[in-house]
Amino acid sequence: MALISLQSAASGLSALNTALDVIANNLANVNTAGFKSSRANFQDLLYIERSQPGLRNANDDQRPTGLQVGLGVKVSGTQHDFTAGNPIKGNKLDIYIQGNGFLRVQVQDALSPNGTAYTRAGQLALNSDGELVLATDQGRRLADTITIDGDVEDVQIDAGGNILIKRPGVAQLEDGGRLTLANFVNPWGLSSVGENLFVDTEASGPPIEGEPGTDSFGTILQGYYESSNVDPTNELINMIRVQRAFEMNSNTIRAADEVLRSVAQLRR
Repeated sequence: MALISLQSAASGLSALNTALDVIANNLANVNTAGFKSSRANFQDLLYIERSQPGLRNANDDQRPTGLQVGLGVKVSGTQHDFTAGNPIKGNKLDIYIQGNGFLRVQVQDALSPNGTAYTRAGQLALNSDGELVLATDQGRRLADTITIDGDVEDVQIDAGGNILIKRPGVAQLEDGGRLTLANFVNPWGLSSVGENLFVDTEASGPPIEGEPGTDSFGTILQGYYESSNVDPTNELINMIRVQRAFEMNSNTIRAADEVLRSVAQLRR
């Protein structure tokens, strides 16, 4: 019946609209530091089984195929691409994580039950108390609580995340603390909360914390930050594909409408 076609095409339009929203968000964040692009995953819906495969007739002949009619499609979820973005030259306090790992950031309990969120955006700055924070409108403090106050001539961050402070007139470098990173068994299970931040969920598993350059954790590169990993060319191609699929589903609705109109006019 044409009604099934209408319903299937309508589900296709709804799913494609969500996919277009995801693509639009990716393109909007093409210059957002540490941003991770997403994709919309699709799955088909239930099927009406009008004839079961494998049935036998009176002559014991087996039906080789069945007769199933699908009821459309839906978006099963969105999945982040955690491929690293390119390093971009930045300020002295900016850091780029070469490999796996997330920076740990302090947030309110409303965002994360354990008060910690995670990010790849390494644009850092100092607040008025000399604390190392994210260079965003919220100024989130790092969970490592690193303070660089007083008269500072230079700040060095080595590959292992060690922070060394150079004071004027002092030859020996002062220990300013050490950055630690977090990793997850299933990073695709992390939940985005905005501000380039992710929070852990039951799907991601608990954070695995460690020092840069140890085990599976990446190293730190000072003076650079990670760019967005959005590929504009790929996103534009995906957008064209979504547009064409949207047009085809729209044509399906028109065709089903014509069939229903013809059925309605049979009595005339």
